[in-house]
Amino acid sequence: MAIKNSSPIIEWLENHWATPAFSGWLLGGIAICFFGAAANTMAGWLYILSGTIAALLGLGAVLPIQSQRHLKVHRLPITPVSAGDDLTVEVIIENTEKKPKTLIQVWDLIPHVLGQPVKTAIEVIPPQGQKFWTYYLPTQRRGVYRWQEVQLRTGSPLGLFWCRRRQEVCAKAIVYPQILPLTQCPLIDTIGQEDSDKMQSDRHYQAAHEGVTKTLRPYRHGDPMRLIHWRTSARFDEFKVRELEIITGGEDILICLDSASSWEPEIFEQGVIAAASLYFYALRSQLNVKFWTARTGVIHGNRRVLEALAAIEAEEESLNLALPNLPMIWLTQNLATLETLSQGSRWLVFGTEEGKNPQNLINNPNHGLVITPEQPLALQLQKPLR
Repeated sequence: MAIKNSSPIIEWLENHWATPAFSGWLLGGIAICFFGAAANTMAGWLYILSGTIAALLGLGAVLPIQSQRHLKVHRLPITPVSAGDDLTVEVIIENTEKKPKTLIQVWDLIPHVLGQPVKTAIEVIPPQGQKFWTYYLPTQRRGVYRWQEVQLRTGSPLGLFWCRRRQEVCAKAIVYPQILPLTQCPLIDTIGQEDSDKMQSDRHYQAAHEGVTKTLRPYRHGDPMRLIHWRTSARFDEFKVRELEIITGGEDILICLDSASSWEPEIFEQGVIAAASLYFYALRSQLNVKFWTARTGVIHGNRRVLEALAAIEAEEESLNLALPNLPMIWLTQNLATLETLSQGSRWLVFGTEEGKNPQNLINNPNHGLVITPEQPLALQLQKPLR
């Protein structure tokens, strides 16, 4: 990507040599007029004037080229941010010469999806000194963005010619997906509940529920009376019910994003946000959680998962790795993939119209949620399972 001038010829000259500024064109026209008048009148002083102007134009063309030398551009690493936050970009312009550099324009040619090229003007860089330039880029969507070109442009010191030079300075900016602040998530909270019920009797569970209480919430219709916390209920004058930790027997939870299937672009972005939100909700719940995509396989670790989610694309190449035998949450827009899920898995199906439950969902033995585009994603992830 380049900064466009009036014509490709002028652009090429400015990038490889120098091109006249308006004042340079004007002064060149005056020099030609003086030379023509001198040729007609044979007046020596007109020859002197035209020669002096030509020499001045020569200096005006050479000096900006020399001014570009001994300038080096560096970057500081760009800290990753979440979608919606601003990227902080820091560029260093270094003068390695023992003379000051003055009046320099700087363009950072960022990817067009992030906006137009960002520019600034530098008044002076001291001898063997540096100039720090910091600017902020707003972000809207996740992704891994790379660019490598910075352009320096100057007409110093006479302002008669412009000279532009490019420098390769690689940049990499990672924008993580948005993470929704979930206060509850039955999709994760109920994983392992069936196994827990088989392993423990109701009597043993009642005796142990004091030690596995996670939080208190308002009473909802259908909650068992034995879970009411009477002391807190009396204090707030309303029923408060214990939320119990679900016993998973030390097993891991695997969150799987069906990235090998076809997705609608906007629906896929919702799926990525949901996967990130579920992963970090499980971490906050002190569960052993891992993440899976068709391209990466099973991975874990906050930074590695976030970078994978920032770079992920729909219909990506699959490694054809077998899924481990773990409690699974399957995020997809392809209903056919639900038939391959093992017993006890959970699912999130995206893109289904509100109020419609295809036969694949009605007959599916596992529990899950249907995510519709008409409602906020955060509210839907906190709904009870179907």
